[in-house]
Amino acid sequence: MAPRILLVRHGQTAWSRLGRHTGRTDIPLLEEGRRGAKLLGERLRRAPWSGLPDVEVRTSPLVRASETCELAGFGERATPWDALMEWDYGAYEGLTPPEIRALSRPDWLIWRDGVRDGEALSEVAARADEVIGWARSADRDVLLFAHGHVLRVLAARWLSLEPSFAARIQLDPTSLSVLGWAYGEPAVERWNDAAHLESESA
Repeated sequence: MAPRILLVRHGQTAWSRLGRHTGRTDIPLLEEGRRGAKLLGERLRRAPWSGLPDVEVRTSPLVRASETCELAGFGERATPWDALMEWDYGAYEGLTPPEIRALSRPDWLIWRDGVRDGEALSEVAARADEVIGWARSADRDVLLFAHGHVLRVLAARWLSLEPSFAARIQLDPTSLSVLGWAYGEPAVERWNDAAHLESESA
């Protein structure tokens, strides 16, 4: 079996709800995010996932990702990995896009213009490439708990696309995505799937 990468973006936080760039600031989950993580865990324990008994689990060490992992039921199987940390936004940490545009340029776009005093997009992509290389190194699926921007870059790089392609793929809190294969080539099997949260919004 060719390995797949299952991606989980962490649950909702106060800053993610407000659209604040949350890189290395260790923001805890809101109660909404905690509930979502538990619902995701319940989903992954049912068919067709059946608890993913053979999957290898890695998580960003930041609390919003590691707590999502723990609440979903994978904490004891998870290894923290700095490569999964969110983009270091530098001077733009904690700011919303409108606030950043007021400081820099009216048409600022992170995927084109980057950040000041933080990581370059190419550095985020290099970390994503490291994760992909590791995932492809053995014959088993992997489950990753991480953050919106780094996971979007990882998906772009899985498809051998420029990291800026990540601008075109939205990823919501507590969503499940699967990067797999089609016709022998890397493909997206599932993206931004939040069906487990539907009972919360019904």
